[in-house]
Amino acid sequence: MVKDNKLYDLLGVSPGATEAELKKAYKVGALKHHPDKNAHNPGAADKFKDLSHAYEILSDPQKRQIYDQYGEEGLESGAGGGGAMNPEDLFSQFFGGGSAFGGGGLGGMFGGGGMQQRGPPKARTIHHVHKVSLEDIYRGKISKLALQKSVICSKCDGRGGKDGAVKTCAGCNGAGMKTMMRQMGPMIQRFQTVCPDCNGEGETIREKDKCKQCNGKKTIVERKVLHVHVDKGVRTGHKIPFQGEGDQTPGVEPGDVVFEIEQKPHARFQRKDDDLFYHAEIDLVTALAGGTIDIEHLDDRWLSVEVMPGEVISPGSVKMIRGQGMPSLRHHDFGNMYVQFDVKFPSKNWTSDPAAFETLKTILPSEPKTAAPPAEAMTDVVDLEDVDPSQQARAQGATGDDDDDEGHPGAERVQCASQ
Repeated sequence: MVKDNKLYDLLGVSPGATEAELKKAYKVGALKHHPDKNAHNPGAADKFKDLSHAYEILSDPQKRQIYDQYGEEGLESGAGGGGAMNPEDLFSQFFGGGSAFGGGGLGGMFGGGGMQQRGPPKARTIHHVHKVSLEDIYRGKISKLALQKSVICSKCDGRGGKDGAVKTCAGCNGAGMKTMMRQMGPMIQRFQTVCPDCNGEGETIREKDKCKQCNGKKTIVERKVLHVHVDKGVRTGHKIPFQGEGDQTPGVEPGDVVFEIEQKPHARFQRKDDDLFYHAEIDLVTALAGGTIDIEHLDDRWLSVEVMPGEVISPGSVKMIRGQGMPSLRHHDFGNMYVQFDVKFPSKNWTSDPAAFETLKTILPSEPKTAAPPAEAMTDVVDLEDVDPSQQARAQGATGDDDDDEGHPGAERVQCASQ
């Protein structure tokens, strides 16, 4: 009598299903819940593993018999023998072809051809941030950057020792992990742990047989200098890859090294895309009567900018110098330079000569005065005083909007909602 129908229910078959019915049910379910076909459904991968686990047990006559008699507890206690197969390996054996989790596996299934085998595994990509000055980005440069990486030992060709010295670990059969069992009352618990015989390496080698250069590690550390070409106009985030220049490990394709550009802050310029922004401080005489402004560029040139007499540069105004921005990475032109002016006024009591003020009044255009009081109005003559620094915030607030309601300081403004 069947004690546990869970695996049959997963495949959607009855406990008396034939081998052909099991195979058909697994094929339909595996294709439906394949991870490559359900990239946006995280639960599909778990369902796929459950289906593979159920089929792997029920398709084996010995395991199926134990399951029918004792359920999954009987298999876990070791009555069935053997370990569970990886769903990826089971799927590969069932359909014929490569891994189910390598990407592109469904093409062979639905395209009529066999699934393509994956190449050797590849080591991880190493990322480095390369900080570059705005001057170097403007002119372009080649940076020589040194890094340390693991390379296959040339003395033992990555074997770790002389020919025949490296043996597959007998304790874990090269897996690096061992399945252990311990009894907890009436239950037997099975768990995996790192093989103590080889420390998870899957291989053993006697101390005297280890390579003298790498000490049996198969790789050594080597210093490598890479020439990083920083093209003109690159921006922060631009990546410069070096294929195969990463760490090396026997049986694994070398990884890549990727340098990511990060632009350093600049003392004079700010950058936005291909445009440069410059802040220029000029005196009041230059703003009104004209003069020359000199700007040091990023390539040792100086830009001489003429302010024409009478042009009048007002505080905060912005002017453009065409074609003096950053070089474009993908084109052969340049962005623009935008200059924002800050007009510096004379300090208080800059002159004591009354004639100078009278001269200014005759030169500068007079602005219309504020409304004059009526002839019959009473007039008080008052003085302007400097605001005490401690009262500066209060003075600035006096010129803002009045948020008080009906003259009550601090009153909340309430808006009625229409019914």
